Amino acid sequence: MVELKLSQGAKPGHGGILPAKKNTPEIAAIRGVPAGTDVLSPPYHKAFNNPIGLCHLIKTLRDASGGKPIGFKLCIGHKSEFLAICKAMIETKIYPDFITIDGGEGGTGAAPLEFSNSVGMPMKEALAFAHDALVGFGLRNEIRILVAGKIVTGYHIFRAIGLGADACYSARAMMMAVGCIHALECNTNRCPTGVATQDPELVKGLVIEDKKDRVASFQKQTLHSFVELLGAAGLDDPSQIKRSMINRRVSVSVSKRFDEIFPYLRNGCLLNEATIPGSWKVYMDEANKDSFAKSFNDLILN
Repeated sequence: MVELKLSQGAKPGHGGILPAKKNTPEIAAIRGVPAGTDVLSPPYHKAFNNPIGLCHLIKTLRDASGGKPIGFKLCIGHKSEFLAICKAMIETKIYPDFITIDGGEGGTGAAPLEFSNSVGMPMKEALAFAHDALVGFGLRNEIRILVAGKIVTGYHIFRAIGLGADACYSARAMMMAVGCIHALECNTNRCPTGVATQDPELVKGLVIEDKKDRVASFQKQTLHSFVELLGAAGLDDPSQIKRSMINRRVSVSVSKRFDEIFPYLRNGCLLNEATIPGSWKVYMDEANKDSFAKSFNDLILN
């Protein structure tokens, strides 16, 4: 499959930086850049500049790849931006095969702390919103939802599927299984465990023969715990997981079911002005299929 990254939870709205000291001849050859130079990736795409353009790029990628599944990944910021993409899908009748929701709690030691700690919608809220938005536009059956954001245990998988995911990514957990100790040295080329470095002396600490078994074992046991939770809940398929099966404490004395915290939307309700839920109207009014920018016509700055 081909995943088009609009933003990532580790540093939404921020471009990537490959420091010169990590840009080895091998990496430079793969990326088509001079070796030993800083490589700065911009936080935006030049192939499109609005939701309609994104949809047309999805079709271009699908055609050019011979029909491979095409999707995009984003860390949601303004809800109206995601709804604008949904409106563009309805207009163009071009749908991605999948959408990856990356929670704002995503992390990397190479990210500015302000971005990794404070920018982007948290995974649970973003996942529920994206699922409900696609349902509201009558698109959910056309598009799979993948999700990432501190998914480490079998319960985290259970919870994510209950909120609307079809499948989960796990990056942080696999990094820890391979030896990451959160030294926050990813961008310095001085990772002490040899995970995030191209320094030959430090890479020696990453013993592939040992680490590959650890990662495989972690993956196997995590999925086993997920299946055990399914059985404990009386289920025999992940598609049977519902929000009503999961509780969340919202205060010292009150816990609520997820379907109370994240109420389901009725299929197709966002396609008709008369059936848009009141809490969604402001975001729907802001959403413009021809622009990612919000409508600030009525905004008063204090």
